[in-house]
Amino acid sequence: MESTLELHLDDTMKNPAIIGVLCTDQQGHILGCRGSLSDEHGGVVSVLARQVASLTKDPTDSPTVCLESDSG
Repeated sequence: MESTLELHLDDTMKNPAIIGVLCTDQQGHILGCRGSLSDEHGGVVSVLARQVASLTKDPTDSPTVCLESDSG
């Protein structure tokens, strides 16, 4: 049986504007990824998420990082 996270990743990838999605835990360990992203991107994504989290004082906020490109 697929986990809720795996189902969410699959649903996210159904959007034609999204070419990759990756989720990490607080230590940068990969929880799941789809599309153009792979395990090798986990560290970078984790660092970006930590930096984004520092922009808010609410400890319950979960950072979401979206990268956009004109070239896909």
